[in-house]
Amino acid sequence: MFLRRWLANPLQMGSVIPSAPALCRRVAAQVRCTADEVVVELGAGTGVVSRALLASGLRAEKLVVVEIVPDMANHLRRVLPGATVIEGDARALPDLLPAHWHGHVGTVICGIPLVLLPLAEQRRFIDAMTAVAPGRGFLHYSYCVTSPLPASRHGLEARREAWTPLNFPPASVWRYTPAG
Repeated sequence: MFLRRWLANPLQMGSVIPSAPALCRRVAAQVRCTADEVVVELGAGTGVVSRALLASGLRAEKLVVVEIVPDMANHLRRVLPGATVIEGDARALPDLLPAHWHGHVGTVICGIPLVLLPLAEQRRFIDAMTAVAPGRGFLHYSYCVTSPLPASRHGLEARREAWTPLNFPPASVWRYTPAG
């Protein structure tokens, strides 16, 4: 399913194959979530990162995944019982996410290949994440050696939290927070 989806629209997918378990564990290790917060994952694909989050101890009812591809969203509903799966465009996150969760998002994880997008489109994703998790920033995993986003142009600070040479291709987990 993953390869078929990549062939249909490579700009929606960051890789030809799902992320390796080592990368998924490194993403999960960076998540912050208090008792009254949820974790939001954008571009969940086949759910490999989602399953790592659950394996790390995150309760399913604290996980919200957003996936634009209908077949993948249906797959996620089957493999992530108890999690909230929202089918839709992550750029519309403030409208997709129920209002009572706005401001109660501990971590947003972005698996969307933002590096492939023009600056204005990157900004739309960043604004959507900021609207539901103000001041929190977000995690983004990428296959770039350097920051996949021009952080300063977006008013962000970038810090590589983890590098995973065992992923194919090797990947990094970046934390972006508001500058200042």
